[in-house]
Amino acid sequence: MTRSTFRPQTLVAGLLAALAAMAALPAAAQQVTLRVHHFLPPTSSAQVKLIQPWCDKIAKESADRLKCQIFPSMQLGGSPAQLFDQVRDGVVDIVWTVPTYAAGRFTKSEVFELPWMATTAKSGSQALWTYVDKNAQDEFKGVRRLFMHLHDGALFHFKDKTPQTLEDIKGLKIRAATRANARMIAALGATPVPMALPAVPDALSKSLIDGAAVPWEGTPAIRLADMTKYHLDVPNGVPRISNTIFLFGMNEQKYNALPADLKKVIDNNSGLATSAWAGEVGFDAVVEPYKRAAKDAGGTLVNLSPAEYQRWVKATDSVDDEWIKESSAKGADGRKLLEEARALVGQYSK
Repeated sequence: MTRSTFRPQTLVAGLLAALAAMAALPAAAQQVTLRVHHFLPPTSSAQVKLIQPWCDKIAKESADRLKCQIFPSMQLGGSPAQLFDQVRDGVVDIVWTVPTYAAGRFTKSEVFELPWMATTAKSGSQALWTYVDKNAQDEFKGVRRLFMHLHDGALFHFKDKTPQTLEDIKGLKIRAATRANARMIAALGATPVPMALPAVPDALSKSLIDGAAVPWEGTPAIRLADMTKYHLDVPNGVPRISNTIFLFGMNEQKYNALPADLKKVIDNNSGLATSAWAGEVGFDAVVEPYKRAAKDAGGTLVNLSPAEYQRWVKATDSVDDEWIKESSAKGADGRKLLEEARALVGQYSK
């Protein structure tokens, strides 16, 4: 019988060959995990209806080579206002955020947060994407915009009373979502209290605010229907009091490092059509269910009369003027940009 002889050099050669074979695997065969960071709870409409479905779709279309690891509620640290910088700097790979929480840095894009801009999230989101593509890409350097959207439009939610006229709202302390929203609330004669959405419940419980400007979509995430009993909206079919711009964006270097076929998966789930999807599915589709939930919780829903609505529109004219002045001071043609934004909303609303 012949005894086999152990040859160390044979083992080493085999290991080296295996390592070389692994290194030679095409990039397309490698799995990429994308860390996704946002500021709302995992049960929020944003995660359930937008972020998770988007992640599931790219996983399916990439044969599970693109995977998301979602970190809700700022689990990776920082504040909502820092999310844009986190993705730009590569601290995380993707964020869903309100870029204008970092006030003063996205002035041209901020035009969509002026009062009375959009009637639906779908049309407004398409207008926003098209407008930024043409006019404001420089505000997002280092971040690849995957989709952008508006919410369904803010309305006012109050704890103890329902102001229905300009006279009624004067002096009330109201949560403002953004700088433009704060200016609008001040123009109505109320006192704006700027804060991110997750801070609203604590502010209401401590009576730091009398009410909050929040879209219907945002109400379940903070259980707002349990804390406010009066919900003041505009007449049906007209633009709401304000809106907020949202970004679902990816670190540019992370995107550039992907192989071509995985870039294509990302590209196929980005852009104008995906922005329209986000507005419609994540926001427009939830308005009626969330209104019913507020009623079921004992809430009273009130709409401004058409005549009172026009008074509110006129009272906030100065907010547009202030934005035009500020954007023009930074080298843009503010009046032209505002006209273009409104025209785009009208175009996509048809």
